[in-house]
Amino acid sequence: MKNKIGFGAAPLGNMFRDIAEQEALATVEAAWTEGIRYFDAAPFYGAGLAEERLGEVLSQKNRDDFILSTKVGRLVEEEHEEKSGLFEFGHQKKVTTDFSADATKRSIEDSLRRLKTDRLDFVFIHDTSRDFYGDEWVSLFDQARRGAFKVLSQLKEEGVIKGWGLGVNSTEPIELALDMEESTPNISLAATQYTLLKHERALQRMLPRSEAQGGKIVVGGPFNSGALLGGDHFDYAEIPQEIKERVTTLNEIAGRHDVSLKAAALQFSTAHPAVAAVIPGSSRPERIREDLDSINAEIPAAFWQELREQKLVSAEVPLPA
Repeated sequence: MKNKIGFGAAPLGNMFRDIAEQEALATVEAAWTEGIRYFDAAPFYGAGLAEERLGEVLSQKNRDDFILSTKVGRLVEEEHEEKSGLFEFGHQKKVTTDFSADATKRSIEDSLRRLKTDRLDFVFIHDTSRDFYGDEWVSLFDQARRGAFKVLSQLKEEGVIKGWGLGVNSTEPIELALDMEESTPNISLAATQYTLLKHERALQRMLPRSEAQGGKIVVGGPFNSGALLGGDHFDYAEIPQEIKERVTTLNEIAGRHDVSLKAAALQFSTAHPAVAAVIPGSSRPERIREDLDSINAEIPAAFWQELREQKLVSAEVPLPA
């Protein structure tokens, strides 16, 4: 993966806004033109819309030239359903939650059709976590352990996929899966958990456990839903005042060192040896070049040192060279 940077397709599902088809396709094409070769999607993103848009472009490329991952745990039905929340502008189709073995197999088949491809490289079990399902997440995790875990483990053993794991907005399910003796994941996707704004638990528990087992972590949501870059959302919800204040402080320090916070965020998230890639999402073609310039930007050591002195980053965190 070039510079450990990939493309997160969630925005292609019309996350937060109604994106014109041509703009969405142009964004994927821009990612390809700029050399990005890892793409991650999910049926949940716009009830299949993100996968369809990604497939429209990637089906025109040589399949051996890129890495592709998607997720299981949610099935897109043809039944109409009015949407609200993150993907209110996506397809108005019913999405059902199911982590069983049969649903996992069907989900993969559906994704292959939408993505217009014959194979996947990695598959993540999507959102078996408290933020989506409250206390019910434990029983859903158990359903996944008895269903999706076994199916994906078998597919990996057979060489059908290269790896599998959890795709969640928390660390606890990944830690739990890594502690299992059977059907252990070798790569997981943790969104919003190892970022410049939030990284303590991931640093202390998830990343060391993964590293010890030779596993890898893909970092999603490196800007915490845009909060770090001045947006109105933090981890897919309204931004709290304390986070606004933290971002203001980070901006002041970045300004003193002539550093872009986007560059700092991307380089921070990829500096840990257990991190395989970071996948900032985008729905605007011009953002792709900006992301690549950011991950390659020169950041003075004094900037990172000041963050440590101000206790804005952990004393144990691996910093970019």
